[in-house]
Amino acid sequence: MLWLVLSMAVWGIVHSILASMQVKGFLRGILGSGFMRVYRLSYNIFSLATFAPILVLMKRLPDRSLYVVLSPWVYAMLAGQIAAALCLLVTFLQTDALSFVGLRQLIEEEKPAALVTKGFYRLVRHPLYLFSLLFIWLSPIMTVNMLVVWISLTAYLFIGAYFEERKLLREFGAAYADYKSRTPMMIPGLLFGRNK
Repeated sequence: MLWLVLSMAVWGIVHSILASMQVKGFLRGILGSGFMRVYRLSYNIFSLATFAPILVLMKRLPDRSLYVVLSPWVYAMLAGQIAAALCLLVTFLQTDALSFVGLRQLIEEEKPAALVTKGFYRLVRHPLYLFSLLFIWLSPIMTVNMLVVWISLTAYLFIGAYFEERKLLREFGAAYADYKSRTPMMIPGLLFGRNK
């Protein structure tokens, strides 16, 4: 378990540092604005490539089953995962998906980001995180290693949401502060998530 926790911690720290405005500014100063056209795509590829070994480690380390959901409830959980995956896709498309992935920057100058408050973003400020968490936690099979990675990933997403919100407040100012005051962070209708 310690290896998985350490791997997730290192991945989360590196992922967060590379996403920071300070690192982006530093790299822009050294490598020029031309490099920034490939930064987002490179960042996404790097993030996926460095998360893959954690999944391999999760499968290869000694493990034991915690539970297996049986029929008919397994179908409800699988239906929930399918619904979460579809909602994740819809949410992804509600953003500027090509810019999010980093492909738009390859063919044109990066434009200032737009604050998205429609669609699932009307319900929560971080629907991508919400639907990702629903997808993993609705798994009908749970092992110790999966539990460690899912808890670590959940903690990372909540911590990441906190830092992302600080960045969004700097970027969008009063517009984001207003949106934040009336929209829950990750759980629809949860007043606790409406950070003032």
